[in-house]
Amino acid sequence: MAARTEGGSRTPAVTAGEDVARARVSFLLDEPVRPGLVREPILASWSRSLAWKVPADHIELPYDDVDPDSLLTRAARPVLSDVSDQFATEPVSVILCDADGVVVDRRTQDTSLGKHLDRVLLRPGFNYAERYVGTNGIGSALEGGGPAQVFGHEHYVEHLEDLACAGVPVRHPGTGRVLGVVDITCWNRHAGAMMAAAVASIGRRIEEAVLAHSGRREHLLLQDYLRACRRARGAVFAIGADVLMMNDRAREQFDARDQNALLAEAVEALAAGRERRLVVDLPSGLTARVHCRPSVSESGVGGGVLHARLVAINEAERGVAAPARALTLPTAVGSSTTWRKCGQAVDRHFRAREWLLLEGEPGVGKATLARATHRNRTPAAHLRVLDADAYEPQWIAEVTGELEHAGTLVITHLDRLPAAGVAALADALEPYREAPGVERPWVVATVTRAQGDPPPDLAPLFSCFPRTVEVPPLRHHIDDVAELVPHLLAELARGGLTCSPEAMHVLMRNRWPGNVEQLQQVLRKVVAKRRAGVVEARDLPPECRVTTRRVLTPLEAIECDAIIQALLDTGGNKVEAARRLGSSRATIYRKIREYGIAMPSPVEGTRT
Repeated sequence: MAARTEGGSRTPAVTAGEDVARARVSFLLDEPVRPGLVREPILASWSRSLAWKVPADHIELPYDDVDPDSLLTRAARPVLSDVSDQFATEPVSVILCDADGVVVDRRTQDTSLGKHLDRVLLRPGFNYAERYVGTNGIGSALEGGGPAQVFGHEHYVEHLEDLACAGVPVRHPGTGRVLGVVDITCWNRHAGAMMAAAVASIGRRIEEAVLAHSGRREHLLLQDYLRACRRARGAVFAIGADVLMMNDRAREQFDARDQNALLAEAVEALAAGRERRLVVDLPSGLTARVHCRPSVSESGVGGGVLHARLVAINEAERGVAAPARALTLPTAVGSSTTWRKCGQAVDRHFRAREWLLLEGEPGVGKATLARATHRNRTPAAHLRVLDADAYEPQWIAEVTGELEHAGTLVITHLDRLPAAGVAALADALEPYREAPGVERPWVVATVTRAQGDPPPDLAPLFSCFPRTVEVPPLRHHIDDVAELVPHLLAELARGGLTCSPEAMHVLMRNRWPGNVEQLQQVLRKVVAKRRAGVVEARDLPPECRVTTRRVLTPLEAIECDAIIQALLDTGGNKVEAARRLGSSRATIYRKIREYGIAMPSPVEGTRT
């Protein structure tokens, strides 16, 4: 692919040279970029990349399993094979990504280019969305919803400057929904003006193939849906890769949030390719029983039909129809969908008196959720919390004594129980497992462990608990911070403190690797210095400026605090902060990215 057009004019591949490289460095150093030097779409993408805190000096991408049987991959496969044969003698790669930016297919017959793409992780399974790798033909096409071309140093991340790429979204011809992106990538020195036209042509061919593939499955799904509507009186849904249908009863009984929750559960069930019956807790507080029946054609599963009906709060296990009304949720503080759904699941097991394991990271509120469920349903009944981490010989006698009550027993840190206590506790629990439902105590145990099978020595004990609910980390329901902060401040300061919008903004940007427990510790530090009034952003401890996904080591925490304090002292001026710390400008920028330090915008308007 030549670098000049027929008239001899230079393409962006040529203009994206040393001038753009210097402009990129200026941008990363928060220095002015000369107007007109960088194309507007690229400058906008750089700004988005900066806002997402994409590391500019290395590539670090998430990996996900590729679905080889999605509508997009099946439709595109023959097109990609044909195009790959056409490019057999060219140093060009044709790449297909899904709607999230995950590479699902890559074709190239140039060994050198293929090895370089492997080095920069541009290969199946890795995610090339802008939020992970910054400006590039794949992620920028997805973000902008249209064609994108990126040449050489226009890429945001280092190690991509030798490449040029042109990407275009692939849309479903019937619905217009973006299914993914097809991209052409080559060496920057070989890039030319025809790249955009070539990838647009490939995109149109894939969209035509999508239409041909989806038509057969959608027709079968429509037949199954109409048949179900004729036979059933209740709510009926039909869901496919790009199709959603529902009858009037479904619209009347389920609002938009409940529909989304129900369909999300059903999609996962239908993927197994066999009939499934589910009990789904909905955001409104209702519970639904759902019969999932896949639609199967000669080419595989193409979605399916759902029969859904609401069930009564106290009769969910028996499937008795219920009126459409919301519940008072049995959760602690928090009203996000994720937290409410978790609380609803725990509440359902409480009502069925099913013994339960609550799993989750440290500090997520497992024991709090169990206590809140008990107090919501039976506030006057007996409740006891025992810590397995405090095990000693007489501890088992305490457990046995509590099991005599028909109330609630919460056993925390079950996974820390020493080997000497495992068999003894299992023996103590066994006689009460089969007691009649009304007389049987509700026993909940909390554990902190990785997903997968339980440790062999704990397996017999875990088998006493037939149900498991995973309590989400705070970062998965970060909106609840806005409710948790006033609640915790009221407890710690006896109602004398409120939180300013600026301080709340900082708190909600944090990823809270220590979860609610860490948030409480942070607010305890605030209350130690300020007992009344309004908490401002400057009152928060340095750790609140960190948005890293991991807990820092003590040495890293000290270094991070020093950087934050220097930035605060200099009004966010990174150059002056580096000078005060005796560090280079490049080092402080790298540390800010590494620790995820987020500062308010300086008065002079420079970026952070």
